[in-house]
Amino acid sequence: MLKRARDWASNNYFSKESRQEIQKLLDQNDHKELTERFYKSMEFGTGGIRGIIGAGHNRMNVYNVRKATQAMSDVLNKTFDHPSVAISYDSRNYSFEFAKETASVFTANNIRVYLYKRLNPVALLSFAVRHFNASAGVMITASHNPPEYNGYKAYWNDGAQVIPPYDQNIIDAYNAIYDYASIKSMNFEQALKSELIRWIEEDIENIYFEKVLAKTIRPELIKKNADLLKVVYTPIHGTGLVPCTTILQKLGFKNVLVVKEQTTYDGNFPTVKSPNPENAEALKMAVDLLNRENADFAIGTDPDDDRIGVAIKHQNQIHYLSGNQLGTLMLHYIITGLLDTKKMPSKPYIVKTIVTTRLQDKIAHHFNVHVENTLTGFKWICGKMKEIEETKQGQTFLFGTEESFGFLNHDMVRDKDGCAPVALLCEMALYYKLKNMTLIDALDAIYTEFGFHHEDLLNLNYLGKEGSEKIKRIMKLFRENTPKSFAGEKLIALEDYNIPQKICLQTHKITSLNIPKSDVLGFYFASGNILYCRPSGTEPKIKFYTMIKETEGTLNTMKDNAKRKTKELIQFIKEKADQA
Repeated sequence: MLKRARDWASNNYFSKESRQEIQKLLDQNDHKELTERFYKSMEFGTGGIRGIIGAGHNRMNVYNVRKATQAMSDVLNKTFDHPSVAISYDSRNYSFEFAKETASVFTANNIRVYLYKRLNPVALLSFAVRHFNASAGVMITASHNPPEYNGYKAYWNDGAQVIPPYDQNIIDAYNAIYDYASIKSMNFEQALKSELIRWIEEDIENIYFEKVLAKTIRPELIKKNADLLKVVYTPIHGTGLVPCTTILQKLGFKNVLVVKEQTTYDGNFPTVKSPNPENAEALKMAVDLLNRENADFAIGTDPDDDRIGVAIKHQNQIHYLSGNQLGTLMLHYIITGLLDTKKMPSKPYIVKTIVTTRLQDKIAHHFNVHVENTLTGFKWICGKMKEIEETKQGQTFLFGTEESFGFLNHDMVRDKDGCAPVALLCEMALYYKLKNMTLIDALDAIYTEFGFHHEDLLNLNYLGKEGSEKIKRIMKLFRENTPKSFAGEKLIALEDYNIPQKICLQTHKITSLNIPKSDVLGFYFASGNILYCRPSGTEPKIKFYTMIKETEGTLNTMKDNAKRKTKELIQFIKEKADQA
């Protein structure tokens, strides 16, 4: 480790600032920090690279960006005759610098580049890949991670995040690069002169906006009543500002109050602890404005605008909706709206992840809409869309969703979209407001009809090298020494996606799962409740997803019982994890 650090500090290939950063740690004998930076090289995962910004082999910096881009270049040049790539970037520190480095390496490898002139969200990156028929795409972002992080997300020619076999090909190419100096590169000004770089201008953004507007389910309802809805929006210093406000304005929603303090593009995200709209803290300024202006609800999007958080005023109280609840509301509105307006296609289908609420399956099946369940991660949702598309059986995509606040309500892009669903949310909220209902009322009506479903997510964080080993031990414990019951919940079936198969513990029947291999376990209980666990693919944590359903008694009774069972199950999991 120390040798690798000294080599970095003395190698003139690296910038003076980068060398000094490591030399300072060597002078301070900061072995812990040096270990974290050099105990391994930054790994190219199934979606790209992501990490803390800084000097070192295991840090996010221009050198690892070059390495990732060279790996993609090697695979692209072997796969396509004349490859091209679209690039976008968010508001994080160094995002534009990393985007320029990415463009420069692609150009040095004789690959044409389409680069957004201004920062833009994930949806616009995916749209550009498809619009230009590009071979691949790169989004510079660390999504909703804290300010010290940045990342590099790899996309393929369908506009979705790269999946097998190409992801493994890129990983292999990345791991085969041992010397940064072997990477082909040029400075950005040279790259611009090569004419292999084309700036993506606002006209491409406008094409996307118009396509989103065309997806409105009840345009006349908005046209006549848009002024009745008052909504607060915050981009939380991210890329959603222009696209989200533009789309809402074009739809006719004039009472959109934007949190001014959070409209600056600032990678330090100074007004929040973390720019994650899942968390109430990140929406605090939006909720304050909502209360001051007596608005109907507030929406927040993360830095790359691929996830949405919502706070609703209901009976003078603020309610924060989970990703499962938001997805359920959107799904129900899309299906019932298409049926009411006689726009429902003949073979509709939705795609969701295995860890997303089963309430959505229940709703879809009730309305004869086909459901596909995939692994966690939107790339699998979009991979399933591509698979179905290629069968050419006339099926029509309605909705894609995952519990981690990711939604897609059209087929123009192939990743989470934080723009179009914002428009859908406003349309839906207006529709229910005209019925004297809030979105909480609408959700309760769904629960009353289909049963109460309560989901929770337990994240257990384990940092660094030691944490990585702890996560492996926890997975091994639950896989090899599986408890027969979990907090009184009798286990009747076990899914192991590493195989992948489902084992019925009563009949010992084994069923193959038509899904790619992944380090995920699913536990099915006699009550109908479900638990999933998996290590995070992007963060040092292990995730446990609880799914509790109640169908007996009043709605309040069902809610109380489900929350009690969830609490007991989570306590059991924590105690078991401590034993690993």
